[in-house]
Amino acid sequence: MAMNVLAVHRDTVGTEQVAGNSLAAAYSVGVLCWLLSAGVYIAAKWVSTEMPPWALCFWRVLIAFAILMPIVRRHFADMVALVRARALELLAIGGIGLAICQGMIFVGLEHADATTAGIIIALIPIITMILARLMLAEPMGRWQVIGSILAFLGIVVIIIKGSPAALMRLDFNPGELWIVAGAFCFSLYTVPLLVLLLGAAVLTALPFYLFELFSDERSTLNGSGLIALAYVAIPGGAVMYYLFNRSIEALGAARAGVLLYIQTIFIAVLAYLILGEQLQRYHLEGAALIIAGLLLIILLKPKIKAEAARA
Repeated sequence: MAMNVLAVHRDTVGTEQVAGNSLAAAYSVGVLCWLLSAGVYIAAKWVSTEMPPWALCFWRVLIAFAILMPIVRRHFADMVALVRARALELLAIGGIGLAICQGMIFVGLEHADATTAGIIIALIPIITMILARLMLAEPMGRWQVIGSILAFLGIVVIIIKGSPAALMRLDFNPGELWIVAGAFCFSLYTVPLLVLLLGAAVLTALPFYLFELFSDERSTLNGSGLIALAYVAIPGGAVMYYLFNRSIEALGAARAGVLLYIQTIFIAVLAYLILGEQLQRYHLEGAALIIAGLLLIILLKPKIKAEAARA
């Protein structure tokens, strides 16, 4: 649940300046970031029966915002200027990417297991590529289209749990559909910018949280609830966002973004160790199709891009 659009303008830094021990340290920061992010899914699933999803979302972004705000105090003037110039854009991007997205995922985790959520979230780069094609007219080669179809079929296999009969009956787990919707929202959206987006996420999550309160869905802030909230807000929130920004500065956006996929592995391992979840056959079948699709997308570039690179 980290952002995928931070420090894109510094993408060349990762390929030109990082080497040796610095490269190893940069990758370590990126890996730690996604390990902390994986823990958010485990914590959210752990307290899904005690804490309503929008309450967890609201307090997570609010606490992360409060922690990171002092770190960027030297940039307040630039941040205020950016808010005045692009308030609606910031609210939309922060609201969709950091509030609506994770709120939907937390809703989904009330019904779906964390392992399934982790595999579905691996779709984010593919959805982003498809949206870029539809909204920005970016090129997609034949193999990218085939890869996207394979990855989509992988998600279908997981949602129907490997049973075609479930598809015919439209017998779906609503939690998994919420998580797919969350991945879609994430695909629609530099440290100072991150803090502004967290602030926008707080404002966006607030009405959903208030609706839960008025609906009498109260959080049970006992020991486990407080532990989960502390984790998703601090190590899995402020620290994770900060580390992701640092990994992009060191590796560049492309290489840092690829590390997203190890989050799925971390979630599966942590869900097995902490929640007792088991990998099912349909998980493996769906993951295999997603991986095949990703390999086609990553390794077989569109011809137009290859020709542009040679030019």
